[in-house]
Amino acid sequence: MVLFQLLSTVLVLGFEQLVQWEYGPMGMVCLCLLAVGMRMRNTTCVSLGAVVFVLLMVQA
Repeated sequence: MVLFQLLSTVLVLGFEQLVQWEYGPMGMVCLCLLAVGMRMRNTTCVSLGAVVFVLLMVQA
């Protein structure tokens, strides 16, 4: 169980670093909005995070 938690933490942190390297600070804002929206079940945060992510993808 501890190994699974450690592996998932490493994967999440690696993904966050990849997003920050590729999309900069706005990519991190997007991930934070999506994560908070999913945890709090707030559709506004999820929608805003998705819109920011789409705008970042269009620019790239």
